[in-house]
Amino acid sequence: MSALTTLAQHVSRRPQRMALLEQIAVQGSITRAAKAAGLSYKAAWDAIDELNNLAEKPLVERTVGGRGGGGARLSHEGERLLALYKRLEALQALVLQAAEDDADLQLLGRVMLKTSARNQLGGRVCAIHAQGRNDLIEIELPGGARIEAQITHDSTEKLELLPGSTVVALIKAGWVELQPLSAAAGPGLNQLEGWIEQILADPNGPSEVRIGLASGQVLCALVAAERLLELGLQASDPVRAQFSPQQVLLGTQL
Repeated sequence: MSALTTLAQHVSRRPQRMALLEQIAVQGSITRAAKAAGLSYKAAWDAIDELNNLAEKPLVERTVGGRGGGGARLSHEGERLLALYKRLEALQALVLQAAEDDADLQLLGRVMLKTSARNQLGGRVCAIHAQGRNDLIEIELPGGARIEAQITHDSTEKLELLPGSTVVALIKAGWVELQPLSAAAGPGLNQLEGWIEQILADPNGPSEVRIGLASGQVLCALVAAERLLELGLQASDPVRAQFSPQQVLLGTQL
């Protein structure tokens, strides 16, 4: 895959960016292009800066004192990117026709997601609770278990999250703490109950503990060997996995 194709797929996650590029090509004016793309003048300039930062070469060339508050035009690279995006849109239409169900596309997006986080749990947004500059996102996992993620309100808007949105919750293995079910649950933490499927000991570091959940999903935790001995946990034991809402990262598909 070429760098230009990768860039087109990346910026296409924000359709307004591509609409802005298209309108710049048509209008030759930031003010008119922003209005046509449904952006404020400042948001348009911010988007242009982001686009130029993403590209190896600037996609938009600016001119000072143009009509309507500053002129702009697409560079050769920008024109190529816009043409490629239009081809990707046509291919996307074919894919949508081929998919038998929307769930097929959601699954495809999840399995193509690449991340350094060991734990990736697909779920659905149930509710969004405002907490000042942050939002607490309530997520229902398959099987009905729920977890919460605390993210900034800006992140909620950038991800375009709404009740019903499909998301992927990312939790690093080192953030997951284990407890026997007999122990008191930690206040304010996400709690997922399951059983220890496997313990992979590592003589040079923490053991990898695989926890099976009732949903069929699997969590991975990294736990020091002495901590496992202290907790008295062994394979097949019921266990509670807990982690902070602040330690849940969220991702969405295209």
